[in-house]
Amino acid sequence: MFCTKMFLGGLFMLKIVFCIRRRADISADEFYRYWLDEHAPKVRRVAEAIGAVRYVQSHTCLPEMNADLAAGRGTQSPYDGITEVWFRDEQHMRAAMVTPAGVEAGRFLVADESTFIDFAGSSLFMTHEHEIFNLA
Repeated sequence: MFCTKMFLGGLFMLKIVFCIRRRADISADEFYRYWLDEHAPKVRRVAEAIGAVRYVQSHTCLPEMNADLAAGRGTQSPYDGITEVWFRDEQHMRAAMVTPAGVEAGRFLVADESTFIDFAGSSLFMTHEHEIFNLA
């Protein structure tokens, strides 16, 4: 499948989307606290090494409404959240991730993520956006 790059603010962007489920041995409150207060600053510290230019966390909320939405469509239970990581383009991302600093940063992040993320229950993939409308 052909993956074009999104044009945003004069830059062609590529994005990783990480749909995350927390580890079963961690409470929801501890998961969200750690992800936001501990993990996010670590990502910021290594952003340049991995070539990331933007990082967003979306934390799942309104559990009753989520249950209704899932039941109405026959979907699985929702993820605990989504991480989005933007890169200038594929070339910059690949180049950054093979440098010694990029390789070390990747290992560092995976090791940290393993302390709070259920990798087997999560999903990770590359995307490009097609903004259909923005009424904000």
